[in-house]
Amino acid sequence: MSAKIRSGDDVIILTGRDRGKIGKVIKVVTCDTKKKAIVSGVNVYKRHTKPKAGNSGGILDKELPIDISNVAIVDPKYKASTRIGFKVMDGKKVRFAKVSGEIID
Repeated sequence: MSAKIRSGDDVIILTGRDRGKIGKVIKVVTCDTKKKAIVSGVNVYKRHTKPKAGNSGGILDKELPIDISNVAIVDPKYKASTRIGFKVMDGKKVRFAKVSGEIID
């Protein structure tokens, strides 16, 4: 089954303290029943690390996963949140934005 949100997609955050922010999906994490996405610049926390070999240590910014239900794809035409549909074009399954009908990939 094709995933609706993939790495490299531009998404908008729907809920939480980062609501309204737009970022690019770095990675999609799937466990048994949970799906989470790591989005650049969203859900950022400070990580205090000790200096080790090859690492200078200090306070580093780290993006933590956010639940996939709290993000939506940004429509390429209208720059607003949209839902995703699937259709077959030239024998290939592609994603499209339901708001504008634009092909996403």
